[in-house]
This record gives sequence, structure tokens and C-alpha cells, in this order.
Amino acid sequence: MSLRTIIAIVITITLTVLIIQNTDEVIFTVFSVKTYLPKVAVLTATSVGGFLLGILVSRPRRKKYTGPSGSSEGDDQQNNRLDTLSDEDRNYIS
Repeated sequence: MSLRTIIAIVITITLTVLIIQNTDEVIFTVFSVKTYLPKVAVLTATSVGGFLLGILVSRPRRKKYTGPSGSSEGDDQQNNRLDTLSDEDRNYIS
């Protein structure tokens, strides 16, 4: 197992134990409104929100290809990818 997997398992176990042990209701103030909420609901919502935010932040970004001329139009992009040789290279090959 990799270190990343072990850390994920430890965090999951710790979070599960923390959520299970905190089931009593307490007063939470949300946008200046006091409400009685179980700690388990708040901890679960916060954990799931943090997990989803982590997934969104860690996604790799798509790289946009721009040709040598800097244009990113579809037809020019196809031509620039296929036609990357300079005139000197073409003369040398032929």
C-alpha cells in the first residue's frame, strides 16, 4: 500500500469515530439564526463538503492547444499539428 492510501484510511477511520461519538444536539448559529442541530449532521455535512471541494481542486486542468501562430481555431489547429516542418526540413528530406 502506498503512503497516500494509508493516510486516506487513517483519516477516514478518525472521521468515522469522531462523527459516531458526537450525536448530541447543540445550538449552531448559521447566518445569525440559532438552530438546534445534531453534531453528527454538521460534522457529516462539513466532511462531505470538504471532500467534494478537494476533488474539484485536485482535478487536472485541460490544456488548450495553440498552434505556432498562436491561433486556437479548429481548422488552423489541425493544420498546425500536421504541418510542423520548416521549409529547410522539407528540402532536406526531399
